[in-house]
Amino acid sequence: MSRYLTGAIYIRVSTTKQDELSPDTQKRLLLEYAQKNNILINDSFIFIEDGISGKNADKRPEFQKMIAYSKSKEHPFDVILVWKFSRFARNQEESIVYKSLLKKNNIDVVSISEPLMEGPFGSLIERIIEWMDEYYSIRLSGEVTRGMTEKAMRGGFQSKPPYGYRMIPGNPIPDIVPEESKVVKEIFDMYLNQGKSAFDIAKFLSVSGITTRKGNPFRKATVTYMLTNPFYCGIVRWNVRTGNSRRTFRSENEWINVKGSHEPIISKELFDKVQDKLSLQKQTCPPKSRPASSYSHYLSGLIHCSNCGGVLVSSKGRNTNGKSYGNFNCTNYSKGGCLVSHAISHKKAEAAIKLSLEDFVNAKEVTFAKTAFGKFADTSFLQTSLSKLESKERRMKDAYANGIDTLDEYRENKELLLMERKKIQKELDLLRLSNEISARDIVLMKQYVESLIELLDSDDISIAEKNAALKSIMKDILFDKANNRFIVHYYLS
Repeated sequence: MSRYLTGAIYIRVSTTKQDELSPDTQKRLLLEYAQKNNILINDSFIFIEDGISGKNADKRPEFQKMIAYSKSKEHPFDVILVWKFSRFARNQEESIVYKSLLKKNNIDVVSISEPLMEGPFGSLIERIIEWMDEYYSIRLSGEVTRGMTEKAMRGGFQSKPPYGYRMIPGNPIPDIVPEESKVVKEIFDMYLNQGKSAFDIAKFLSVSGITTRKGNPFRKATVTYMLTNPFYCGIVRWNVRTGNSRRTFRSENEWINVKGSHEPIISKELFDKVQDKLSLQKQTCPPKSRPASSYSHYLSGLIHCSNCGGVLVSSKGRNTNGKSYGNFNCTNYSKGGCLVSHAISHKKAEAAIKLSLEDFVNAKEVTFAKTAFGKFADTSFLQTSLSKLESKERRMKDAYANGIDTLDEYRENKELLLMERKKIQKELDLLRLSNEISARDIVLMKQYVESLIELLDSDDISIAEKNAALKSIMKDILFDKANNRFIVHYYLS
């Protein structure tokens, strides 16, 4: 190049660092190339990403910063230098899109280790290189996933062990930490046998001065995670989440659950009982709702505004005469998000709910609300899951027939699929049976409601216990302020 050009350098070392040059080495070689070819590099335009995958460009902040400079009116550089085209992108579609965008701004992407000839043949070679990079990335990802899957299938553990366990140098099997295992056992006991919520348990541990391995206080989410972690009963679970996301979960039929080689802290029977209780709790207490132990009234979290659907929150105070009072009102109204006040005193709300319970007991005909976890659970999701398993089975057969999977791999996958099918079918059969309402069910339900009316009048029963008892039969309560009425939706408990 006879004239001087302005340039940028993009350096990326991926998460797995497969036989790659270090960032410093790449930088040295790229700067040497720039000097030999009359390309001026400003330090501000050296973009380095270490430990970042090249699969998705939108997850590479330095790459996006470089593209933003390229699109700006200043147009600060004419060429982008990379060690290899694979450093720019491992996704051919994204590579073409970004290179086209740069081309419109008269910016070239040059790989200093993969020189290309001028003209259409050079463009063809560049596309072939991009395709090979993408193929390698896909193949590498598949090999890593397959290896981790095989390890999990053998009961191996491939991350830090949870609280209660530790790794000892030279031993691939997690070892129990006696002091922590006592806490784990206590957490499961408090939840199952003492009736404490995850919130209550976290609060108890904090007050007791018990912290996590990192020295942080236990939180509700931490306790809930421990209660749902099968590692404590000797099972290794893997392939639950998609990629590195903590919030995106795969379908349960893709999870891998195998017996681990480590010693369990609790029994499988105890773990299963806790899972059953957690499932029931989802029915009566949505995941993001406040724990009942923090409520100031037993109707808290149950009554909803007929105008906006918001929850009616409880408040207490004293009037000018010094007399105490208690009211409910829409939480959105108090924040300006709802234009209709749904204020009602505690006493009036209590009287209305007791009247509804009495009407339920005396009613000749009873209808129940359809819920996701109660007697009227929807079976369509399970039916869909069965259909997906059939498609998965066909793909497995094709993979074996085409020589992609070995006979042993096919047998293992088939056994896993059979176990999953039996599990779904069992749940389906149970739900179908539970959807059948008998006259005896209704009689028992009415007897329970009668005892519940007496329970609400008792001063010996806590607010949390009264709240839980109501939630065990009520889906929700709608307060229609305009018509001064409460609409209660029951489900068969």
